[in-house]
Amino acid sequence: MSEADAQQPEEQTEQPAQPHPWEGLDAEHWQLLRLAPLPTDRDTGVRPLRFVRLGRVERHSNEQSLLRLTVDVPGQRRRREQNLLEVWADHRSREVRFGSEKGLQIDPINRGLGRFLLAQGIAWARQRWGSYTVESGSLSVKDVLSEDARLRRDHFLRIQGFEVTYQDLAQVKASYAASRVSVLNPEWDKEKVQVIDLLDCGAMLQQADQNLHEQQVKITKLERRVDVLKREDSGLRFTIACLVALALFQAGLLIWIATR
Repeated sequence: MSEADAQQPEEQTEQPAQPHPWEGLDAEHWQLLRLAPLPTDRDTGVRPLRFVRLGRVERHSNEQSLLRLTVDVPGQRRRREQNLLEVWADHRSREVRFGSEKGLQIDPINRGLGRFLLAQGIAWARQRWGSYTVESGSLSVKDVLSEDARLRRDHFLRIQGFEVTYQDLAQVKASYAASRVSVLNPEWDKEKVQVIDLLDCGAMLQQADQNLHEQQVKITKLERRVDVLKREDSGLRFTIACLVALALFQAGLLIWIATR
């Protein structure tokens, strides 16, 4: 190497941040969720009966633990950040973090799914690390599409045990926090979201198949009755046509006799 090259400062190359080894984990366990039919909402529209799939995966190490929950909706392609809740437990700082800075993006909204996912994450953390502190976080402004949406968001966070505070009078910048994992509430509205067991799912399908069979038998009987009525109707129409023709013939005959 020449002296000129030695005098040139070495270029510092920035190394790209390595992704976390658990970043690409896919769900390993699945459950079926039933979203109960609810009255039509002014903001979110019709809320019919729906079934969705809950995916679950968790990992543990000496430094960290992770729970990742995902919800898949039939006929809908899920974005990476959509219908996703991650709970990270840092055993070095004895702290638990719920969700990410992008917030909890749920679809379909206003069906109880957000509260259900958060309750599942709280139950998982409370069983293991109830004494850990909870990492506070900011609430995304994108979640507040309307005043009703903001009130629903704050209500479900508070009912799960979080404290929601605002940093401005316009109530735009908000944050959530909690002192310990143990103070959080692992319950959710079971009338809105129900976890369906495999046996229960099989029983529901069996009952639905039986109902379809019974309905098919009733439809077949009604179709046969309709065919009988159609044949009777055709016979009555032919009889009426014959009677009308006979009456016209008799009337014509009487007119002919009278004019002779």
